[in-house]
Amino acid sequence: MGLLLTYAKPYGKKIAAAVVSVTLMALATLTQPQFLEKMMSAIIKDQSDLVLKNGAYLLGLALVGIVAGITGTYFASQVSQGVAADIRRAEYDKIQNFSLQQVQSYSSANLVVRLTNDVNQVQQLVMQLLQMVLRVPILLIGAIILSIYTIPSLWWVVVLMIVLIVLSSQRIFAMMGGSFAKIQKLIDKNNTLAQENLAGVRVVKSFNQQGQEEASFSDNTEELTEVNRRIGYLFNMMFPIFMLLSYAAIVAALLFISTSITSHPDQLAKITPFITYLNQILMALLMMGMISTFASRGFVSLKRISAVMAEETGGLSINEETKVAKDDFLKQDLKVENLSFTYPNAESAALSAISFGLHAGQTLGIVGSTGSGKSTLALLLARLYQGDAGKVQVDGQNIQNIDEESWRQAVSIVMQKPVLFSGSIASNLKMGKADASEAEMQEAIEAAQAAEFVNAYPDGLEHEISERSANLSGGQKQRLSLARALVKKPRLLILDDATSALDARSEKQVQEVLANEFAKTTKVIIAEKIASIIRADQIIVLDEGKVVGVGSHEELLENSDFYQEIYQSQKGKEGDHE
Repeated sequence: MGLLLTYAKPYGKKIAAAVVSVTLMALATLTQPQFLEKMMSAIIKDQSDLVLKNGAYLLGLALVGIVAGITGTYFASQVSQGVAADIRRAEYDKIQNFSLQQVQSYSSANLVVRLTNDVNQVQQLVMQLLQMVLRVPILLIGAIILSIYTIPSLWWVVVLMIVLIVLSSQRIFAMMGGSFAKIQKLIDKNNTLAQENLAGVRVVKSFNQQGQEEASFSDNTEELTEVNRRIGYLFNMMFPIFMLLSYAAIVAALLFISTSITSHPDQLAKITPFITYLNQILMALLMMGMISTFASRGFVSLKRISAVMAEETGGLSINEETKVAKDDFLKQDLKVENLSFTYPNAESAALSAISFGLHAGQTLGIVGSTGSGKSTLALLLARLYQGDAGKVQVDGQNIQNIDEESWRQAVSIVMQKPVLFSGSIASNLKMGKADASEAEMQEAIEAAQAAEFVNAYPDGLEHEISERSANLSGGQKQRLSLARALVKKPRLLILDDATSALDARSEKQVQEVLANEFAKTTKVIIAEKIASIIRADQIIVLDEGKVVGVGSHEELLENSDFYQEIYQSQKGKEGDHE
């Protein structure tokens, strides 16, 4: 609730306007039966002037109620839309600052639901709070007091009706149980299934698994439908039950009035406003039930959003007061000392006691079998993960003491599976350097060997990349991803098998560009193929998260049996690349 109050504060004036409007509407509704009683009394006494006068008052109150209702809805809508937009924006900004561990702990599909569906539920909650929460107690308390004031002898009818309605509603809500929390979990799962299926549609079709995927999605959807249906049935039971109890109360009131009408003829004019107040009590209790329903789901969503907003971000720096500008490091050396890391819930460490040193401008090659920890090391160097033990030092400075934004400005990482965003080629390249000129972008695509196909497009750098870059081949995506990394001329370039989809000629040209045009850039190249790192100044060999060999290509061929085995297995396929 604290989160909701925080984002509602800027809308204080609009909230006040909505509260005043709702209060006026409720008071107008409560006052109308009083004039109705006067009209009925005037009709019985054949006083036509009083009938017209009170009728005019009734019309005036109705007009006040309509204007107040429209005004209240307008301001409530303004507040609910604004609060939802602010929460959605803040939550998105928060997620953008999540570490990879945090994103993976929630899952991307779960975060999407919290950002969309949950925020929509909170928006509806705010709307209902402003429109009904103040209106309901005014109507309920006012109608109870005025109904008893109108015909005091029937107080027990009012109390009995309220007690029976409250007991019925409590029973119905008890039957709903934790259904609303279950709905949000099922929506999360639905979103995950859809996202995974669409992202892996080629795999699904190639293995002819459409039927299995449809069945899995259908099962989850059916469960979600069943929970929604149960809630709908229970909620829809409330209205007829409440109406039955209300009509029973009205019948009881009429029966008792009929027995005393001859001795109390004035009650004939009061029976209509009394019944009206009973109906107002009923409507207030119905609205209370609706509020409870929306609030139950809204507060579940609010709790889920609050969990995201409460996450600690930016906590990778050990010393936040240390601010090292990007031009002040990566001029001497890069050292890794006893670096270890274990993924959450993993049974064993991904990296254990990794140590090596590299002078600025040199190239480090990392090779090893699948699952040896190569990509994990890349993520740690890029500071996308933080090691459990050990440290990474740049020019003698722990990278955790370096301003995170400055470090990211100085480092470029290219992953094996490149991610490009829908938009133009230029907009993707400018993610590497926001103010990159056309000349700088052209230079980057030439360095990445992407100019051949980019310049072939009639619109060149403005050529549109479709969703999930479906209109590009694997090699084209890798080249553009590399160009995006090179356009900002990083001080540290990390390539995680980033040229695996390139042909041998293009890969060799990329290696020559990196060696010549980016000679001052410190490079860490991770590769499955030894040919990709054969000319590196230093190569480390990883196996099961541990360093099993360090040295140049020639030194490792002499000293490392593990490296020799990898080299010999590839030599037969690729030939000697020395």
